[in-house]
Amino acid sequence: MLRFSDVKYRYYTDLFEFDLNVEQGSVVAILGPSGAGKSTLLSLLAGFIEPESGDITIQNESLLSLAPHQRPLSMLFQEHNLFAHLSVAENIGLGIKPNLRLNEKDKKRINDAARQVGVDGLLQRLPEQLSGGQKQRVALARCLVQQKPVLLLDEPFSALDPILREEMIVLIQALIKNEKLTVLMVTHSLQDAKALASHYAFICQQKVLSHGRISGLLTQENPPELTQYLQAVK
Repeated sequence: MLRFSDVKYRYYTDLFEFDLNVEQGSVVAILGPSGAGKSTLLSLLAGFIEPESGDITIQNESLLSLAPHQRPLSMLFQEHNLFAHLSVAENIGLGIKPNLRLNEKDKKRINDAARQVGVDGLLQRLPEQLSGGQKQRVALARCLVQQKPVLLLDEPFSALDPILREEMIVLIQALIKNEKLTVLMVTHSLQDAKALASHYAFICQQKVLSHGRISGLLTQENPPELTQYLQAVK
């Protein structure tokens, strides 16, 4: 169980307030208009910013005293964040040891992760030699080698063309199942949400206004803000 308990974060005059429970093994699509607080929620969970009050816990253990690299989660961004001067293998290896002092066991983890995402034939290439889809696969492999139970996705498909987008969705569907991951995914795409998510959380006016199963998103009676949002993004 991942839980935001009365979490408050202030950015200038904006006050963000989050209460949310995420069951282990679920995939939650974080929906909402621009500026509502979707990426703020992920940043709080990842430890990039700190709340002024409240608590964030996983399995009843608080994360707030842990640095970002100590938290049991990895994160895939819209931008792949690969280092241009490092090979694919080295970029993946950063997920294991930032100093890249890798032993044989580490190298096997890199090869296994690369194979899972389909870039095992590209390990010696530099990022400039890769397509956009390949770069995202490498960034995903870097998440996998960290072997952490929670995966955060911050609009990871928005820069991909429709074919590559579909390939990445199919790939992540398989990884979620095989690795038994809990996932929080920020997206503006209802199509991506329906393809990947079991649940949703709708953020509006800097708070979680509605949440539930993704199957009920278009059939249940929703708050007017959510209805308006769904009509706008269809």
